[in-house]
Amino acid sequence: MPNTSPLVEVMMKAARKGARSLSRDFGEVENLQVSKKGPADFVTAADKMAEEKIFESLRIDRPGYQYLMEERGAVDGSDKTHRFIIDPLDGTLNFMRGNPHFAISIAVEREGVLYAGVIYDLMRDEMFYAETGRGAFLVDSRGVDKRLRINQRTDFTAAVIATGTPWIGKPGHTQFLKELHKVMANCAGIRRNGSAALDLAWFAAGRVDGFWERGLKPWDIAAGIVIAREARGIVQELGTGNDNPLESGNIVCANEGLMPTLLKHLDQA
Repeated sequence: MPNTSPLVEVMMKAARKGARSLSRDFGEVENLQVSKKGPADFVTAADKMAEEKIFESLRIDRPGYQYLMEERGAVDGSDKTHRFIIDPLDGTLNFMRGNPHFAISIAVEREGVLYAGVIYDLMRDEMFYAETGRGAFLVDSRGVDKRLRINQRTDFTAAVIATGTPWIGKPGHTQFLKELHKVMANCAGIRRNGSAALDLAWFAAGRVDGFWERGLKPWDIAAGIVIAREARGIVQELGTGNDNPLESGNIVCANEGLMPTLLKHLDQA
């Protein structure tokens, strides 16, 4: 893979180690130990094991880095300029139901700015990756490494837009239904797939034309932001236009031609 740096290679290796753990548990969801963290928000033994494998791998290859992880939380390190942001299983509910749409997401910040991202769809064996200034790429199941470019469609009525729906216990149902009504009445289709990381990766690959969602966590979107931007997508905070949606978790992305229309429909809602 000529496009990968040593840092991205380290992240890919860690993702594949985590994937081996998840693969063993997938398809045997009835045997998983499951504890409930909150309304419709579950953590499985598989999440924790995959995160541990990823953490162990990265800690060996990049000692001193700081971490922000979904399960373990923040881990300090001696290197204050680098931080990994890790979601060991984005799409946990899909995983638990035997739905093969989930991914491992690993990003790295350099001096507080998102720098590189890896999203591994282990069931399709698709490795999405990007590094700031070097472009976005996909290694497919055949081992072919190809550059990613977002779809340049400009007709919103022909666009397919991905989103995520608020679940039980999460605020914003009424607002989301207004947004959904406005967007779906003006586009070719809406997709709710259950993994924000893959929504962003698929946007970068041109499989969907845009994406919006509110209330996401940094580990849900950090890697996807880098990949989407390096594929020449516009990614911003929904509602403010700020270029850093990590803090609020409110995100919207599209290409330059579709973004004004998508924002108009969301604003009108």
